Amino acid sequence: MKAAASVLLVAASFLTGCGHYVLGTGSTTAFKRIYIEPVVNHASLPQAVALISTELRDAFIRDGRLSVVNSPEDAEVILSVTLGTYGREVATVLPNDTGLARKFNLNLSASITLSTPNADRVYFKDRPLIATKQVFTDNPQTGAFDNQLRAEYQAVPLLAQSLSSAAVSAVLDVW
Repeated sequence: MKAAASVLLVAASFLTGCGHYVLGTGSTTAFKRIYIEPVVNHASLPQAVALISTELRDAFIRDGRLSVVNSPEDAEVILSVTLGTYGREVATVLPNDTGLARKFNLNLSASITLSTPNADRVYFKDRPLIATKQVFTDNPQTGAFDNQLRAEYQAVPLLAQSLSSAAVSAVLDVW
């Protein structure tokens, strides 16, 4: 009898921990509809504007906490994104030829602003975001190190996803 009571007490203590569990992030915002302005580009990456604009919209839609609207008149807040710089830095060189890079870190910076449509309330202004991805210059077909251009081209969508994820986090996470 005592063993059954202690088992019941232990089971009840575990179940009470689940009584207030809520799925999701638990954070709520003061707004429910967002308009994402077309991305402004100051980076030397002209093909990325459409890609990042699309990825931003998709990231907010996938998250589902806000409704993405098509005009600023329908929105409660407006997200403005400005691409700042795009660059590469050498991460690894060949041991026998230090002038020949084998791996690069690609960096894309942006700043975002979140405000109401009439700009009477600014939630944040020019918040910096940085996306970084690594690319290798190794060409698997030839074994040569001539794959930098293709590797960078393939990394741009990954940079867009990373930047978009950071923007969603900046807008929706508790700050």
